[in-house]
Amino acid sequence: MKSLLILFSYHHKNTEKIANVFAKVLDAQIKTPQQINPEALQEYNLIGFGSGIYGAKHHEDLLDLADKLPQVTNKKAFIFSTSALMGKDKVAKDHALLREKLLSKGYKIVDEFACKGFNTNSFMKYFGGMNKGRPNAEDLRLAEEFVQNLKSNLQKNSFNPNKEDFLL
Repeated sequence: MKSLLILFSYHHKNTEKIANVFAKVLDAQIKTPQQINPEALQEYNLIGFGSGIYGAKHHEDLLDLADKLPQVTNKKAFIFSTSALMGKDKVAKDHALLREKLLSKGYKIVDEFACKGFNTNSFMKYFGGMNKGRPNAEDLRLAEEFVQNLKSNLQKNSFNPNKEDFLL
C-alpha cells in the first residue's frame, strides 16, 4: 500500500510529531502542500491530510490544496490534526471543511485522528500556553495504535472504523 502524508505544521511542530508516527508505520513520505503536484497523487493508495487547527479549521494551505485536487473515484484518505481543545463534536466541526472538500473530489475518508497540541497562540502566550508537552507519549502511542489499526483494516478490506477511540 503506497501511502503519502500531506502536512502543514509550524509553531511547535505538534502535528508533525503525529505525522512522523504515521509515516513510520505506513512507510510513507511526508510532504507539505507546497511540495504536492495534485496530479501525482494518483499513484498513492492512501493519503493522510493533516495540520494544526486554526480558527476551527485546518490550515489554509491544506484547504487550498484540497480545492486544487482533481476528481478521483474512491481514493482512500484520512484526516488528522492537533488542537488546543478536544471533544468529539469539536473535532468533527474542526475537520468538517477539509472533509467536505475531499469528499467533493471523490475521496473516501476512511478515518480521522485528533489529539491535543501545545498552543501559545493569541493571549495564551502570556500565560505560558496551553497543553504544554502535548502531544505526549500517550498521544503518540494512541497515534501509533490508530494507524496500525487503519493499516490492518485497509489490508483486510473490511474497514470498520471506531473514530471515538482516537479523539482525545
